[in-house]
Amino acid sequence: MTGRRILLINPNSNEATTTMMVAIARSAAADGFDIVGATAKRAPAMILSADALEAAAPEVEEIARVNSCECDGIIVSAFGDPGLAAIKAAMKLPAVGIGESAMLEAAGDGRRFGVATTTPLLNAKIDALPDALGLRSLYTGTRFADGDPLELLRNPTQLRTALAGAVEACIAQDRAEAVIIGGGPLGEAARELQPMFAVPVVTPIPSAVRRIIRLVEA
Repeated sequence: MTGRRILLINPNSNEATTTMMVAIARSAAADGFDIVGATAKRAPAMILSADALEAAAPEVEEIARVNSCECDGIIVSAFGDPGLAAIKAAMKLPAVGIGESAMLEAAGDGRRFGVATTTPLLNAKIDALPDALGLRSLYTGTRFADGDPLELLRNPTQLRTALAGAVEACIAQDRAEAVIIGGGPLGEAARELQPMFAVPVVTPIPSAVRRIIRLVEA
């Protein structure tokens, strides 16, 4: 079977971010799979807090439900995976989040893994993911880039430099054996950081693409 379609839902209300995420996802997709994007309208342009993440969940579920007949699988492309549990509970369609996918990949072969990101107000939500996935014993914690998240996002060079510092802290201080760049809007920076470190730097969007393709093909 060819021509299968994966819906990537951006819980952040930023069309440019969706376009970037879809481009990254398409570059990781196997032949015969197309990635299409859908952007939330009611959320902030960038989700920065636990409250905003929770508030995004109902719209993510709504987008999934409206588009369920036109796709073969769903990716929730925000690191806290808002709405994912409800989508899995309500639909038979395979669905993954970039947060869970990245952590499962980072923990492969029993590796200790950390997260480097820009959003300290999401710390509790990020910390909850390893517990939900049964990966607490491998999780070394999250390190946050220095600087305002929105300002960093507007300056790719500063973003890359700040995230590199957080990755280095995960490795040197926490002894992480793999580091996830925690956030869909950080996708381009994540790809640029990969060749800079000896340990694997895990990019969540490609992780999610690989995982959803395995589930669709199962």
